[in-house]
Amino acid sequence: MQVMRLKQLFFSTFLLISMALPGCQTRDRAQQQEEEQIATLLDQFNQAAAAGNFEAYFGFFAADAIFIGTDGTERWNKKDFMQWSKPYFDRGKAWDFTSIERHISFSKSGEMAWFDELLETQMKLCRGSGVLEKDENGWKITQYVLSMTIPNSLTDTVVSLKSGIETKLIEEIKLTVK
Repeated sequence: MQVMRLKQLFFSTFLLISMALPGCQTRDRAQQQEEEQIATLLDQFNQAAAAGNFEAYFGFFAADAIFIGTDGTERWNKKDFMQWSKPYFDRGKAWDFTSIERHISFSKSGEMAWFDELLETQMKLCRGSGVLEKDENGWKITQYVLSMTIPNSLTDTVVSLKSGIETKLIEEIKLTVK
């Protein structure tokens, strides 16, 4: 009798697990497809800048997107960033970034994603990170942050190089925030 109950328990457990797995596999497959779409979007985004394709590049941004650059003063809405960067695109090539490592994560709802990537650039190694939102037309970048990396062994040197400029900037920002 006890062997029979163990067999029933085993069979019930096996049945429950096997029923749950296809749903997990479908969800994992769907998320993998979304991740591939975002990776392709980010690659095309970088390629558009390298090719100087202004319309394509800014087409990846949501209407209310924010771009945060490497300088402490660089926080632009889409319109202002377009205006600032137009001369670079007009040269036929804005900047050339190539992702060499990328991580993509999703919200529980699957409607938002965020990423960080190491980029090979003319400034050597940089980090791009950002947030994407999915709507009826697909994924759009709502925030993009570009930052330069600093090897830990050079931090003191870099801080001393930028100290004079950024000390003044810090004071200016504090005055405008109050």
